[in-house]
Amino acid sequence: MDLTALWAELGVPPNYGAARNLSLQAEADPTTLVAIAQKEDGVPILLTPPAAAAWGEMRRAAAEAGLTLIPVSGFRSIARQTEIIRAHLAAGRPLAEILRLVAAPGYSEHHTGRAVDLTAPDDPPLEAGFAQTTAFAWLSLNAVNYGFTLSFPRHNPHDIAYEPWHWLWRPTVKSPTPR
Repeated sequence: MDLTALWAELGVPPNYGAARNLSLQAEADPTTLVAIAQKEDGVPILLTPPAAAAWGEMRRAAAEAGLTLIPVSGFRSIARQTEIIRAHLAAGRPLAEILRLVAAPGYSEHHTGRAVDLTAPDDPPLEAGFAQTTAFAWLSLNAVNYGFTLSFPRHNPHDIAYEPWHWLWRPTVKSPTPR
């Protein structure tokens, strides 16, 4: 896929990645991904096998602490990312506003199959209010023990809106001792 042509078509500035301090993200091979749950419409939520294994360990640890973590989204292809942006543009939203909420195709951590969006029971998915939940407090203290980090905290250097629900599995990031 010619990302440069796609960005030009969407109106993404040529310096977007550099200006936002974002790196291109390799798209995972969808045939190798593992389902960790299903969305309400029955579409599977997919992660790479190592990220799925780490997710399973983290979910079990949260359950042992009395918490339920619910995955909302996982792998997202470049094509799907493009569809999302096109839908926002068709709804009349300015591109600058869209790119504060959704990374340009090629830059989304969801492409890697290692990013998972989470919610908790009785919490609306993909809302900043997730930061006020016990689940988020637990994740903030414990997710690193399973290799997950919060990608877009408040005032992040990427000019992406605060996303307390978005966690990326980084295999090299792990706390030496579980909390």
